[in-house]
Amino acid sequence: MTYQPLIAEVHNQQHTLTAIVEQDARTAYFYIWPTDLFRSQYAVRGCWLRNLLPAPAQEDREAMEQGIAPLLSAEFCRTLEAEPPLDPAGLQVLWEPSDDGAALWYYGQLLAVIPGWSLYQEKQVSFSSGCIKPNRLTAPLGSASTNDYYARAEHQRQFWRDWHDGNEWDRVQQALLQRYQAQFGESVKYYAIDQGSWPPMAISQHWHQGVWYFLTLGMSIRPMPQVDYLFDELAPQYRRIELAMAVDGEVMTESNAVQMASALAEFAHLPWARLTWLGEGHTLASEVAPVGFESFLLANALADERAQFSLPKRDGDRPNLLWATPITEAERLFAQADELGGQQLAERLLAAGNNHIFRPRQQVVESDI
Repeated sequence: MTYQPLIAEVHNQQHTLTAIVEQDARTAYFYIWPTDLFRSQYAVRGCWLRNLLPAPAQEDREAMEQGIAPLLSAEFCRTLEAEPPLDPAGLQVLWEPSDDGAALWYYGQLLAVIPGWSLYQEKQVSFSSGCIKPNRLTAPLGSASTNDYYARAEHQRQFWRDWHDGNEWDRVQQALLQRYQAQFGESVKYYAIDQGSWPPMAISQHWHQGVWYFLTLGMSIRPMPQVDYLFDELAPQYRRIELAMAVDGEVMTESNAVQMASALAEFAHLPWARLTWLGEGHTLASEVAPVGFESFLLANALADERAQFSLPKRDGDRPNLLWATPITEAERLFAQADELGGQQLAERLLAAGNNHIFRPRQQVVESDI
């Protein structure tokens, strides 16, 4: 009997990564492959699933030397006998909401997990239900009570069910709109920015005390990539955000303000499109920055008292609201020259009497030009 090597292939939401299951006459493996854009940046991650031949007593070095997927040796296997081939019809890949890790289910049973944070470091990390002891090919998946990644996979499966079956967007949308409207009055315009794909995202426009306000809805549905790896236990404080922009109505017409705020529509997709994250002090280039400026600084620290308010929790996390303010090229270079440069730039802007509302102002760093 022969088997097709590739028996499952599922892209993530942004098509930055591809999850595949490969099976030959010897073994079955689960992999996450970076797509072409990220292949030089990230390595392929793999997870042994099962042996289709009896488990060898020693490490399958011959297969490794030949570049063939190796059998897992007996001391690490739950089952020593040859297991039956996986039926492609029973496989289901569910991506983590952060879009950088995935779980593999088989006829409703959790088979394997490759956590998203493993993409950003060199050591191979994965969990397989057929494994009983950590080894170079995988580690034990265990159960929800013994392995947090098992519990997370179950929780994420319910997350996708809720979004498929329920009215999750209505709840997210209304909770955010109510919070925004409590601060800045009724929404006067509403722009969908998701291009018809999941997750739903939008920008709400408000007119309050002579200022145009623009705030995103929907970014906080998903945790951002990399944050779990970078912040570990502190990740819940950083992994969800919404973005906002404020423009003084006396210095910019509504149409010009809308054009400037269209930068938010681009920024809202960026973490998942680039497998990165956005946080306090980060800078983002944009072609719609106003004349004399070329980028935006993201900073909650610039917000005055009215613009400092908490957002509704999402999945237990409190999202951060980051205000985007235009900055010059010299200010961007200053912000990027040091790890804390963005925060230092925000401090300089505040010291010069600026806040989150865009108005014409003097540059706050010296220019080398």
